Amino acid sequence: RPQYKKRNVIERVFSGLKEKRRIFMRYDKLASSFKAMVTLACIEKCLRADFSDKP
Repeated sequence: RPQYKKRNVIERVFSGLKEKRRIFMRYDKLASSFKAMVTLACIEKCLRADFSDKP
């Protein structure tokens, strides 16, 4: 059952990544380019979460 608690977090991460058109449509032909874009999107998401005005 503890796995189900983490499932929501994982689903939110993937839905956030799908908001990025380049990742969702997979314009990159090389796996390394796609991985780099996913990494950048995750970094951007973390930075936006850390510097937001929300408590």
